[in-house]
Amino acid sequence: MFMGEYRHTVDDKGRMIIPSKFREGLGESFVITRGLDHCLFVYPMPEWKQLEQKLKSLPFTKADARAFTRFFFSGATVAELDKQGRVNLPGNLREFAKLEKECVVIGVSNRVEIWSREAWSSYYESSEDSFNEIAESLVDLDLNL
Repeated sequence: MFMGEYRHTVDDKGRMIIPSKFREGLGESFVITRGLDHCLFVYPMPEWKQLEQKLKSLPFTKADARAFTRFFFSGATVAELDKQGRVNLPGNLREFAKLEKECVVIGVSNRVEIWSREAWSSYYESSEDSFNEIAESLVDLDLNL
């Protein structure tokens, strides 16, 4: 399980350090793709294969299913860490997520997300006030919030 928030930078060659706490969970190779909210999603191979099966089961006759599948798979790339624990983020994915220098890497249960620091701050600030309402509408549990 991935959790936590870490601040890192993307170097001039498009490389970024993956937090050491995430490296073992991601394994030798993993998949990076366009995520929602203009961040990148990073999946360990077993999670990616499960997600791939779910997306394959979507009806290709539905325009929304085709559009989402195209968006998701066309941006996907298999990645590996170098000896320093860095990953090379392809230019198209850096451009999509607006990753220029400072970024935030967060653990979200079964995946890792990579955000530009500016986008994460904006998202966090806009969502912080509505967190309790979101929790109430999505979860029928007492989270002691």
